[in-house]
Amino acid sequence: MRTRNRRKNQPAPESLVWEDTVQGALENGVQALTLRTDRGEIDARYHPSPGATTGVVWVGGAGGGLEGPARGLYPAACERLQAAGTAGLRLHYRYPNYLEECILNTLLGAEFLARQGVERVGLVGHSFGGAVVICAAALSERVHAVVPMSTQTYGTELAPRVAPRPMLLVHGAADEILPDLCSRDVYGRAGEPKELKLFPGARHGLDEVREELLDLLTEWLPRQLSG
Repeated sequence: MRTRNRRKNQPAPESLVWEDTVQGALENGVQALTLRTDRGEIDARYHPSPGATTGVVWVGGAGGGLEGPARGLYPAACERLQAAGTAGLRLHYRYPNYLEECILNTLLGAEFLARQGVERVGLVGHSFGGAVVICAAALSERVHAVVPMSTQTYGTELAPRVAPRPMLLVHGAADEILPDLCSRDVYGRAGEPKELKLFPGARHGLDEVREELLDLLTEWLPRQLSG
């Protein structure tokens, strides 16, 4: 399998070749994975749901990681969605903070889910990861919904190309790192359908609204991915 980076005039290599997958034991519904590529390994956690035709790839900010913002939002959301019939894949970037490389990692994650029988993939990314999932969604026909949270604006030039797939932008109105103007800007450039959810008093990590955000994601994603 080969994923391609279609952005022009970028220093990153144009493709990432998936060579092998090392699978750990399934423990408490979660399987540790290593996706081996021709340019390094991607650490991941897979939340399978038998017979699932919908699935979500979750990616972090500039530092990567598997837990997400809001005190472990990603594993909590994956567990809830898994019980409702939607698979999840949490990815840690090979080279955090390198936008083009992280886009390729995310595209490979969508391909992994497709090989498990998932037909409609959603993407969720936080901060720097917001730009990652916007670009990945624009470049992949496998993606049917995207959620950038607390997103930056750099790297979001492809936002208009996500449409007609739905986009849900989430931001804290008290974000001390990336102001909510960032999500407002992306929202203004994105096509329909699109939604913008601003949380008053919430900072960049969205800790203050963890439960409300968990409810929002685990309701919005299945509804959009159901087709």
